[in-house]
Amino acid sequence: MVFSSLFFLYFFLAITLVAYYWCKTLEKKNIVLIVSSLIFYAWGEPVWVILLVLSAFINWFSGLLIGAELKKKNGKPKLYAALAIVIDLSFLIIFKYSGFLVENLNGLLRLSIPVPQITMPIGISFFTFQAISYIMDCLWETVPPQRQFRRFLLYLSMFPQLVAGPIVRYSVIEKEIVQRKVSAVDISEGAMRAIIGVSKKVIVANNLYAVVEQFFGSDISNLSFLGTWYTVILYSLYVYFDFSGYSDIAIGLGRMFGFHFNENFNYPFICKTISEFWQRWHISLSTFFRDYLFYVPIFGKQRKYFNLFLVWFCTGMWHGASWNFIFWGLYFGIFIFIETRIGKKKMKKWNIFLTHLYSKVIIVIGFGIFYFTDLSQLGRFFLNISGISMLSNGNAFSDLLTWNSMLNNLYLIIFAIIVSMPVLPKIKYFFFNWGNNTVYAVGKIGAAVTCSVLLLISSLLLVDSTNNPFLYFRF
Repeated sequence: MVFSSLFFLYFFLAITLVAYYWCKTLEKKNIVLIVSSLIFYAWGEPVWVILLVLSAFINWFSGLLIGAELKKKNGKPKLYAALAIVIDLSFLIIFKYSGFLVENLNGLLRLSIPVPQITMPIGISFFTFQAISYIMDCLWETVPPQRQFRRFLLYLSMFPQLVAGPIVRYSVIEKEIVQRKVSAVDISEGAMRAIIGVSKKVIVANNLYAVVEQFFGSDISNLSFLGTWYTVILYSLYVYFDFSGYSDIAIGLGRMFGFHFNENFNYPFICKTISEFWQRWHISLSTFFRDYLFYVPIFGKQRKYFNLFLVWFCTGMWHGASWNFIFWGLYFGIFIFIETRIGKKKMKKWNIFLTHLYSKVIIVIGFGIFYFTDLSQLGRFFLNISGISMLSNGNAFSDLLTWNSMLNNLYLIIFAIIVSMPVLPKIKYFFFNWGNNTVYAVGKIGAAVTCSVLLLISSLLLVDSTNNPFLYFRF
């Protein structure tokens, strides 16, 4: 089941909301969320619900053991934490990376080990990292262990953010699991946020991806220089609208049920450096690696640059069992290493136009690495985007198909670029922070009308669509 479907919007979500608000006590409301979340997760792959519940039980029980050991003078909380994390990572490796590891082992050692064909459970990367963050926080005594299993199961399985994030830490919603209230403002603001997310996906991301597939969906050997740049820029915008759209839906739905998740995107394309980009892009993943890997001593000592390499290797690996994702992570890691060596003070003195140009070129090329899981196609991409293919293969600088596509999708492209900038916060500030009641009322009515129109357009577009999976379902 996906958020961008009429069944979810008008049936599953509606029934869940009615059942949730019909219940009088918080414990019953939590049970409704647990049952709804397990049904949501089981809709496509029922068997993997067992893995989700098993993971929840192991980490809940491990948290209790860690808490008990911390109370002893000679306790061994690190041992139980290590065992829990090993189990979590073992699940992740078996279901996500076993085929990749066997394929590379066969190629490296010329073996013929059968490659396991294991279907990857949706969202395993997200709920595994949430479990690990809980175990580490229990070990560091940042949060007390949750003593009731159903409350921990709610945390790990909550359907708004279960399958594609953001990675919500237990400390963020610890108090709201046991005590929360939902106001009319929460419901309205959450609904509007969710509608904006659906619109990002259905109206913008899906249409951008159709253009990307037209150019990148087949062999790109003869694609022009301009066509390659044009397509990879659109792909960068597509990934942003697809993933940030999901995060908006998750945050909006969470708020409708009384939970306040942290932001996962903060207009990343306005960045001036690669370091700033990763402070604005997929924030929950960046902060996870920062807090649980980068600052953690390796072999008894904090090794800054080794940890930096490890963080970006893991960032790439987290995104998928393919070499291009590893290259993608290390690619960004190299530029962050360079920026670290240069220093923030020196980079602030750079010409602002050059910093924006530098960061956008690096980011866009990075998304090209992200797209091509076929390494031969990735090689052709680099030849095309660098202009080498024009010299070696006689590829054209531009072509009629690219120009026609630009003209046919001009309004979509302009709209996508504008909306990817912090325009909406400025509009909200204009209407809601002036202190003028008339302007405030106009803003409220305008927001409601706009969201209603966006929901109507999205619903009409979904009528004839088949499947609209979010990109990060793969991870």
